[in-house]
Amino acid sequence: MLPHLDAAHNLARWLVRDATLAEDVVQDAMVRALGYFDSYRGGDPRAWLLRIVRNAAYTALTARHRGAEVPLAPPPGAEDDDLPEHVLPDPGDTPEAALARVEDCETISRALSSLPLDLRECLVLRELEELSYKEIAEVTGVPVGTVMSRLFRARQALAADQALAAGAAGEGRP
Repeated sequence: MLPHLDAAHNLARWLVRDATLAEDVVQDAMVRALGYFDSYRGGDPRAWLLRIVRNAAYTALTARHRGAEVPLAPPPGAEDDDLPEHVLPDPGDTPEAALARVEDCETISRALSSLPLDLRECLVLRELEELSYKEIAEVTGVPVGTVMSRLFRARQALAADQALAAGAAGEGRP
């Protein structure tokens, strides 16, 4: 299970939108996985673990009734050591390129965060974790057709969001 720990944390972070809670979710999921390892019947261990992480994340969200969104962008006044790795500039980047990279990451993060949870989880599992449709269906417990539909709707929503943002920028709005 240890080789899949990064994927587990990534999924938990996207589902609960809180880095500290994501760590708790992954820890709980690993304890559950170890406790139920005897019931593992083969198949893809990554998908099995991610399903446990997903269930633990939903349990944590229900228990805490979290409605607030936590952006992935750093809070004002954060130190460089507190920044997520994807926000740190590449030492070879020019200042303009570094700013563009940070803005792109923030745009993607906002767009993903605006998606409903079921669409966001499918998109994260497919595009960031590179799971197959069948593996996503196994993790989420829905038919493959539903996975395909959710991915289509998520991609449509992201494209519409991008088109709206491009239109607003073209009209001189931020």
